[in-house]
Amino acid sequence: MAQKNLSTITELVLVGFSNHPQAEIPLFFLFSVVYLVNLLGNIALIILVAIDSCLQTPMYFFLCHLAFLNIFYTTTVVPKMLFNLLASKKVISYEFCLAQTYISLLMGAAECIILAIMALDRYVAICDPLRYLLIMNWSMCVQLILGAWTISFFTSVVPLYFTILPLCGPYIVDHIFCEVPVLLHMFCADTSLQETIMVIGASGTLLLPFFLITLSYLRILVAVMRMHSTEGRKKAFSTYSSHLTVVTVYYGTGIFMYMRPKSLYSAEGDKLISLFYAVISPALNPLIYSLRNKEVNGALKRALERWPVSQGK
Repeated sequence: MAQKNLSTITELVLVGFSNHPQAEIPLFFLFSVVYLVNLLGNIALIILVAIDSCLQTPMYFFLCHLAFLNIFYTTTVVPKMLFNLLASKKVISYEFCLAQTYISLLMGAAECIILAIMALDRYVAICDPLRYLLIMNWSMCVQLILGAWTISFFTSVVPLYFTILPLCGPYIVDHIFCEVPVLLHMFCADTSLQETIMVIGASGTLLLPFFLITLSYLRILVAVMRMHSTEGRKKAFSTYSSHLTVVTVYYGTGIFMYMRPKSLYSAEGDKLISLFYAVISPALNPLIYSLRNKEVNGALKRALERWPVSQGK
C-alpha cells in the first residue's frame, strides 16, 4: 500500500545549495573537478589492475571493487547535484529520488564492509606474511567480496523496501541528494520503526566493520613497532596513518548521519557531512589507497612505456 501511495508523487524539490545562490557557480566548478578526479583516479586503478599482472593480488582485487563502488555511488549523486546547481528549477523525479535512496544505502553499507575486509587483508599480510597467500587465496577473496555485497543488500535495500512509508507534502528535500535520514522527516506516519531498523542496520554495517578495522590497525601498529628498520616503521606509519584518516572520516560522518536521533537533524550541517562520504571521500580513496603506492606507480610507468610501442604498430 505504501508503494502504491508513493507512486502518485511525480517530482520533489531538491533544495541543495539554493539557499546560497552566490556560491552555486563556484561550487559547480569545485564539485566538477572533484568528480573528474574521482572518475579518472578510480577508472585508472581498475584499468591498471586489469592489464598489469603485478597488481593482480588480493589487495588490488578489493581496491577494484571499492573503485567501482565509488564510481557508481558518486555518479548516482553528483551529476544531478551539478545540474541543479545551474538549473533555475531545482527538482528531482520521485523515481530517481527513490533510486538515490536505495543506491546510497547499498553502496554505503558495501563500502563499510569492503574497507573492513581490506583492513583484515593488510593485517594478515603484515602479521602473518608466511601464510598470507594460503589464507587470502582467490577462493577466499571471491567469497569475502560476494559476502560483502550480499550482506549489504539484505541489511539495507530489503529492510527499506518493506518499511518505506508514504511521503507528506510539501515535497521538499532539503539536502543535496535523497537518502534515508532526510526522507524520515518527510514520512507521513510515525517513524519509530524505521529509525530503529536504521540504527540496527547501521550497527551491523558501520559499527561492527569499524571495530574490526580498529582492531586490525592496532595489531598492525604493534607489528610495526616491532620492526627493527627505522625506515620501514616510518613508511608503514605514513601509509597506515593516511588510510586510518580516510576510514575515520568516512565512518565518523556515516555513524553521525545514520545512528543519531531524528531530533538532531540539521539541514545545512547534514549537507556538509554528506559531501564528505558521498563526494569527497570517493575522490580521495584512489589517491590514498593506491596511487601513492610504489606498485601502482610502477604499473603506471610500465603502461605508459608500452603505449608508444602499441601506437607504433
